[in-house]
Amino acid sequence: MIPIKASTRQRRIIELLLDQKHEITAADIAAIVGTSTRTIHRELSDIEPLLAANGILLHKISGLGIRIEADNETLERFKQSFDLTDSFEYSAEERQILILCRLLKHDEPIKLFSLAHELRVAIPTISHDLDELEQSIIKQGLTLVRKRGYGVEISGPEAAKRHFISLLAFNHFDDSDLFGQFTDQTVSHPNPITAQLLDMIGKKNFKRLEQALWELNDDWPNDLSESDYTRLLIKLSVALTRIEHNHLIQSGDYSTGGEIPLLRSLLNALDIQLPIEEKRYLSRLLDNEAFPESSLLIHHDDMSLIETVTLLIRYVEEQLQMPLLEDRSLVEGLIQHIKKAFQRIREGIAIRNPMLAPIKKDYAQLFAAVRQGVNEVIPSIVVPDEEIGYIVMHFGASIERLKQFPRKIRAVLVCTSGIGSSKLLAVRITKKLPQIELLGHYSWYEAARLPSHQYDLIISTVDLPLDSGQYIKLSPLLTQEETDKLRSYIESTTLKRLVPASASEPSMHSPMDRLTLLQQYSGSILRLLESFTVHDLAITEPQSKLETQLLPMISLIGKPDILAHSEKIAAQLLAREQQGSLVIPDTELALIHTRSEWIQEPLLALYRYDKPLLLNDDEEIKAKQVLMMLGPVKLDKSSLEVLSEISAMLLLPEMIAVLEHDPAESIKLFISQKLELYIKTKMDWRE
Repeated sequence: MIPIKASTRQRRIIELLLDQKHEITAADIAAIVGTSTRTIHRELSDIEPLLAANGILLHKISGLGIRIEADNETLERFKQSFDLTDSFEYSAEERQILILCRLLKHDEPIKLFSLAHELRVAIPTISHDLDELEQSIIKQGLTLVRKRGYGVEISGPEAAKRHFISLLAFNHFDDSDLFGQFTDQTVSHPNPITAQLLDMIGKKNFKRLEQALWELNDDWPNDLSESDYTRLLIKLSVALTRIEHNHLIQSGDYSTGGEIPLLRSLLNALDIQLPIEEKRYLSRLLDNEAFPESSLLIHHDDMSLIETVTLLIRYVEEQLQMPLLEDRSLVEGLIQHIKKAFQRIREGIAIRNPMLAPIKKDYAQLFAAVRQGVNEVIPSIVVPDEEIGYIVMHFGASIERLKQFPRKIRAVLVCTSGIGSSKLLAVRITKKLPQIELLGHYSWYEAARLPSHQYDLIISTVDLPLDSGQYIKLSPLLTQEETDKLRSYIESTTLKRLVPASASEPSMHSPMDRLTLLQQYSGSILRLLESFTVHDLAITEPQSKLETQLLPMISLIGKPDILAHSEKIAAQLLAREQQGSLVIPDTELALIHTRSEWIQEPLLALYRYDKPLLLNDDEEIKAKQVLMMLGPVKLDKSSLEVLSEISAMLLLPEMIAVLEHDPAESIKLFISQKLELYIKTKMDWRE
């Protein structure tokens, strides 16, 4: 056998081909390896002569895919020889990640000769890699220092270094790397980049944090998505590992702020003490990641985002000739998904989608429609195909609902310890079967006490004391065979137990469910509309700014608790407005809002001026009507949804018209009619 000199990626491709009994497409290989189809074809061109030199044919069959051909004896001999060889040649991308890891891990300069020797390349190659890395280093607020006789190092604030390490880890890892066997200290990862990054985030700290955050979950005001939760874990773990190696935040970097209660609980659970600067850094990190925009009722981008999602759905709707805008789950799901996805794109976080190849294959027409729609509706952002794939999954799930299912299958996930294995399974279920709505992670004790009408299916990673028709057991890896098994189980068992919804049949909610929801939502709506006021005001000065009008506006509300803190509430509204004025496109209506500890209950008020009001120092941003939304810091789910629904109404021309001219009672009637329809949809209420 001739020795194989292959890069890490090439070895992964060869290993994948050796494990295949049938053809596999280049697109499927790309999805598994995590790169582009073009890169796979380029790598296969280099792999083919390596295999041929060992008597193995790389057979390419048009329309089917790629497979290797050789007699059993040759293949077995090659596998044994291949397993004994080391991957000593890295691709340029792999080499550059390893260089970054080495420079970020150490504070002292490193000689180019040392890097070249470690990576088994020439010094000019390392110099070229550093040239290509410099811009990405500068983008992270750091400096690449290169001096003859001195060496090379990355200098800059410790917080920026931690962010860069976290970004590398988040872009490179998948869930099996983070929550699988290689988080065990005794097991080494076969991929040197993954091993290096696992070491830099701290495998031991990651496991401790995972357990501690799992136990503190009830202290959080809102649930994080899977990706946000993973990113938070990585950032916290990187910080603790850097602290252990004495890479500390400097006193001048975080000189203000205090220790938030969640950090205090976390440090107590971990039984560690930290300097005050580190507490301030971690408090700000938790505040940004675990409590995003907690002071806002509605994010500044939400109105334009709602409009963007509506236009995208309408575009796809016209292409497919299907009533997709009728599916409220699609609208809400896309708003939540796209908001975070676009933030990741802007931050430069790589988006991986292992299901991209089958999505393109199984939903070719839908993928093309979504791709064209995104290009037309959102031309300002370059959205990669991987993200388009996730958006297609939302549309695909909606089409499935419209075609055959009245709703998603509600599933309870039972786990016995931690979140690692159940999280891995949850991620894979969501990707492979988006029709399944996971209600949460439960212990068997908790799941056994859930009312049966609240869920359709129990999925467990362990055996349960139930009949086989009541639950299904799966491994956290969710293989293709198990995916087919789960789909078959739902079709043959779960769906047969569900009564198909129709105009004459009961909906997904029981009468008690509907009455409870009706009480919650109608109570929130009635309290909000009863206190709603309209004020027609005159401006006496030639030009008046919002800043000077806020205190008079708040005083008109007339509630003693608000009047007692009117200056503080005005300051919060003004601080929010300085982030960017929220003027509804093509109107003279502005929305101002905040959540405050000085406000006891949600409030809504409309102010109509006879002259345009300047909203900030930009004289182009004006409004004659100002809708004010106020809410407490802790706001119940139904009230928050009602306020969000009212904000969405501001995109309706009819809503703009009634706000401009109609009296308070007419406005209340219009809003109540729209919210009544919202409640019926929310409760799956059928006439």
